[in-house]
Amino acid sequence: MARTDWSQVVYDKQLATAKSVHKKLFVTQKILASELPEYIDAGWEKCKDYKSPKYVGIAKEKPVDEQFEDRIWLMFAGMGFYGLNAENGILISYDFSNDDLKERIGVLAVDDETALVGLCHASEAIIEKSFAAEITAFSDKISGIRKEVLKQFPGRKLKFIWASHNFIMNRRDLALLDKAGMAYFSDTTVEYYTDLAKHLGSCSRYQLLGSLFANQEIKNMDDKVPAIQGKMGGYTYYSFSIEPEKLLKIGYVLHRSEANKNMMPTYQRLIKKKRLQEVRSFINDGGYFPNSIIISIDTNGKGLVFDQSASKVDSTISKIGILHIPKRYRSAYIIDGQHRLYGYSDSLYAETNTIPVVAFVDLERSEQIKLFMDINENQKAVPKSLRVTLNADMLWESPDFSEQRQALRSKIAQMLGEESTSPLNSRIVIGENESTPTRCITVEAIQSALKKCRFFDSYGKKNVLQKEGTFDCKDNQETCDLFYPFIEKCLLYIRETCLDEWDKGDQDSGMLTMNRGIQAVIRVIDDVVNMLVEKGMIQPKTQALDDMFGLIQYYLKPLTDYINNLNAEQRKDLRGYFGGGADTRFWCAYQKAIADMRPDFVPDGLEEFWQNETKIYNEETKSMLREIEAKVKLLISERLGEYFGDSWLIKGLPKNIYTRAKGEADEAMYVHVSSTGEEIDIPIWDYVTLPECKQIILNGKNWSLFFEDTFVRPEEANLVGGKDPKTDWILRVNSISNKLSKESYSVPVDEYSYVKSIYDWLMGILVF
Repeated sequence: MARTDWSQVVYDKQLATAKSVHKKLFVTQKILASELPEYIDAGWEKCKDYKSPKYVGIAKEKPVDEQFEDRIWLMFAGMGFYGLNAENGILISYDFSNDDLKERIGVLAVDDETALVGLCHASEAIIEKSFAAEITAFSDKISGIRKEVLKQFPGRKLKFIWASHNFIMNRRDLALLDKAGMAYFSDTTVEYYTDLAKHLGSCSRYQLLGSLFANQEIKNMDDKVPAIQGKMGGYTYYSFSIEPEKLLKIGYVLHRSEANKNMMPTYQRLIKKKRLQEVRSFINDGGYFPNSIIISIDTNGKGLVFDQSASKVDSTISKIGILHIPKRYRSAYIIDGQHRLYGYSDSLYAETNTIPVVAFVDLERSEQIKLFMDINENQKAVPKSLRVTLNADMLWESPDFSEQRQALRSKIAQMLGEESTSPLNSRIVIGENESTPTRCITVEAIQSALKKCRFFDSYGKKNVLQKEGTFDCKDNQETCDLFYPFIEKCLLYIRETCLDEWDKGDQDSGMLTMNRGIQAVIRVIDDVVNMLVEKGMIQPKTQALDDMFGLIQYYLKPLTDYINNLNAEQRKDLRGYFGGGADTRFWCAYQKAIADMRPDFVPDGLEEFWQNETKIYNEETKSMLREIEAKVKLLISERLGEYFGDSWLIKGLPKNIYTRAKGEADEAMYVHVSSTGEEIDIPIWDYVTLPECKQIILNGKNWSLFFEDTFVRPEEANLVGGKDPKTDWILRVNSISNKLSKESYSVPVDEYSYVKSIYDWLMGILVF
């Protein structure tokens, strides 16, 4: 058998033809009409009739793994790689002693300087799977495949890429890929580079190559430019002009993207396609930008070679000479001016114009961010949400450990919103994303919840440890690597068991995927972890996630049952709270749901909260109830007094009510006089109760003469059953008043809302 069939790699017109094939989501065929039934049984569908009824066209959606390979293929094609395998997959020989031994490679992409070998794995649904065996087996073939590819495409830099779709990769597999020298592309990484290719076209390839071949030499590149050396802000800088094509090769933009998550902190926003097109058109029309692009050249602490000219000006500290810029991928970070630089890509002047550059050397990332933010401060180009993220990024390696943990909390929140495997993917408002009814959780809300938890260490002044975190490894990245899979797995369990609720977001009285709901979930997970750690039942820092998750799930199940069975009144009650107390109310409600079913789960302060902290409507409700009773009695006394005169109490009240009230008034007067010796007038009317007011309203002709048009709420005017049900509101108000007489009672939001509606209505009735 022949070795690798390199005719499968296509260029130019053949590449364009292959591109149209890879863009299609369906495979089509022309078959005999008589064969249609058996193709239908195999999953095909009829899609076309021909002039001859003897034939029909059929179509079938490509399998998910083939579609994913197409996506990677089109991504590389969009980046300007000029040679790719035409069909899905190419068989490459890896053993020179046996031509029959070949490995299927999903995508092979080449340009003048590089060759990329991509292996693609895809699943219909998000699943966890270990690829340890596959990675180990492929690692043994890497050397042979490398020799075979470089024999066909000599002088290239070669990189192997493992790309996966809908697979949750574990840390062991990622370590195996790293050991084998393979890059890993998650769904988020693929999405980032696909978007970048759409926006930047072929120059997006430099961003990819900068990531894959960081600090590796770019051959055949002239590295010398005339420059001026100066000092600014305590830093040495160089000012020079350079052809855009050269800077594009060594330049790299630290985009705020999950694709760059291991290059924390990142600070640039993704380039806008519309703006890039405008810049490119401006350049092609002869336009130019006189202001400098700001970069930081990364020398790994070695510094730059600067051949100072013999000519100098004694009156200045600036020096002129020849600067040797690095001939390495990703050696120049673009701090400001990415649109201007990338606007030259694919332009008429990428190699014939020069652009002004101010280059700092080895700026710390935090200093790059400060410079970026200072430059954009007056232009207000950085939105608040991005500034919050950047401020946290600047603290990732802060000497203040509290600030480090602040950055860690921000990172976790961003990962939950950006990781393709996260149940909150695209549900968190990050950067410049627009909020929607389902994307309604803020980074700040998750940060706040995490801050109230004990997952991470807390520090006082001078980095004194105050409380040790259950997942804290004393290093931000290690802690992130340990904690993120845990919180993701917990939230995946909540989503899977409460799927309908999860999908609601902040609409349809949703209780989970909005700020208060997700904060409460995170905090109650923390409560469960703390209890289990204190009892010695789990050890998060040393125990495998799967080994301890069964216990976590046991305590979370009552919460999911509670959420799945919430009724409309409970939803209204919880969602009706506002202000700071609302977050606590959600959290304690979720705690109570677990505590009711798991008696050993007793979070500190839960019982006290339900006794005291939820009484936020009590005082206002009491005040309204007092005024409701006063207004009812005022309206009755005014109507009866106007008709009966001074004898209205005797003529308007039923005898039993008058007798009882008079007896209590006389008793009160007797007690007062006997204790003080002072005689006072105590009105009988003061001792008539609210339920008795209803009896007075309905007594005899009172209803038809005085009260029918006064004490019926407009929304209850058509109630069947007559005057009795139309005045039942009086008894309900009295019932709420009786409940409030108990010290432990807390007025729920539905009762508060009802009392307020009665109050608002009654206060609008005029008294004559």
